[in-house]
Amino acid sequence: MLSGRRVLSWSVTLAALALITPSQAHAADSPKPGTGVGPCGKWTCAGVGVPGKPGSGKPGGGGDGGGDAGGEGGGEKSRWQCVYKLADPQPPAGSLDWDGHKPGDGAVYEEICAFDEHPDTAAFAIRRMVWAAAPPTAPAVDPAVLAQEAVDKMLLRAPKIGITPKPGGKGVVGMPVYMWTEKGPETYGPNVASASAGGITVTATAKVSKIVWNMGDGETVTCTTAGTPYKAEYGKKPSPDCGHRYNVPSSTTGSGEFHVTATSTWTIDWVATSGPTGQLTEVRDSAVDITVAEVQVLN
Repeated sequence: MLSGRRVLSWSVTLAALALITPSQAHAADSPKPGTGVGPCGKWTCAGVGVPGKPGSGKPGGGGDGGGDAGGEGGGEKSRWQCVYKLADPQPPAGSLDWDGHKPGDGAVYEEICAFDEHPDTAAFAIRRMVWAAAPPTAPAVDPAVLAQEAVDKMLLRAPKIGITPKPGGKGVVGMPVYMWTEKGPETYGPNVASASAGGITVTATAKVSKIVWNMGDGETVTCTTAGTPYKAEYGKKPSPDCGHRYNVPSSTTGSGEFHVTATSTWTIDWVATSGPTGQLTEVRDSAVDITVAEVQVLN
């Protein structure tokens, strides 16, 4: 047993597996370690595959079930991670742990697997003894896959639009328009998350690199900052970093309003503890409607 956490044996975890992944209770039989297939068979340490049927006596072994959700047949992917330790001492000859083999023909290993967590730190893990012809070795983990898992943990929102004139108010043709977004981890960054598997951790950092404003009058403005919120003391001064001027009133549109869309591009840099680095992008958008009128001149 592992101290400080709960380790479940096969005899008590079949129901738990059904709760964790009810659509993946069975998987096709998979080869033993040392045959060119990952040590967990259908329980791949790299984070894809489905849990095998317990009781086969093979690392990640399948059994006689046939469901393929998350395996070769597609569907939701499971993320089982497993670690192995040579059993010391080895079980006596005739033990069921040998899976019909004799001492000296391969060896028996302790297998500990956890779902979506590293077995060494998981609060719940599954332990069993398995026979293998050769020492199980973890398959290569693709850092790019872990990077996407880290991004999936983030909450990256569209811009929280600030604009003058305000929606519901009324602007004037020719007056400076200020555009900005609220600055925060979810709306502008930085937003940081990590994902781990196979002894590798990838940390991703997301920041908005630009916001493209479609002003509704046929013009677009690209801003590489979050913009400057307007204050009354700015008067008729144009925005220092993200602004626009309307040359026609919104009455020239079919709706009588300018439909303003702000599209942010999140640039996400990631780095793996094993060395590789990379970059991903995500796009989010939001919109508001504003009214701009012509100045009425009195004679």
